[in-house]
Amino acid sequence: MSLTDKIAIVTGASRGIGRAIAIRLSKEGALVCGLARNEEALAETARLASEAGGEIQTYPCDISDTDSVAGLFKNIIKEHSGAHILVNNAGITRDNLLMRMKADEWDTVLQTNLKGAFNTTQGVMRQMVKQKYGRIINITSVVGIIGQPGQSNYAASKAGLIGFTKSLAKELASRNITVNAVAPGFITTDMTEELSEELKNDATGAIPLGRFGQPEEIADAVAFLASDNAGYITGHVLQVDGGIAM
Repeated sequence: MSLTDKIAIVTGASRGIGRAIAIRLSKEGALVCGLARNEEALAETARLASEAGGEIQTYPCDISDTDSVAGLFKNIIKEHSGAHILVNNAGITRDNLLMRMKADEWDTVLQTNLKGAFNTTQGVMRQMVKQKYGRIINITSVVGIIGQPGQSNYAASKAGLIGFTKSLAKELASRNITVNAVAPGFITTDMTEELSEELKNDATGAIPLGRFGQPEEIADAVAFLASDNAGYITGHVLQVDGGIAM
């Protein structure tokens, strides 16, 4: 699954799943452009990748800012003479029951999780069409498939990414650009570490494989979809969830 000579852009690369994806793609030979708002955490991702024999260049960025993203992506494509892989991983939560949810809790999640993917994808589409090659991989969630109480905003954004994936796959297939989604289940990250032990135990009990996944297991799926091995797969949602959504 060599990605040698490929330029990969990974959003939300400063921690958790995004960090694991960025490091894995760099180990496969891609030059990774890691994006996130936290510059210090991005630097740590780059350091870890370097130790593993990869290369990550860091670009602090708020992907919900349309103008900022457009300018940054133009610079990245000019600097590296192209872009071959885009992983839309950046995402946030603002959990609350809908009855209590504030408008800004809804808007902030949709702006980052869904509009952010719109911004970044528009940033690479023309280049990918021009070069007649591309891999776009959207990190959605099983919550976007099965729902979750207290996460109507998050679920809506992740379900939206699935529709976005399938529509875009049809738009770009004739240009040899594949568009797929990976839907993680419960993964051991900073986000899930904040759950109470009771909730963790309840979640584990609902997972057929009986455990939380690891960020590296999501990165494995992304590396495959980013490679030429997956050239005949598009519009697919790959659930990496221990069976919880089957």
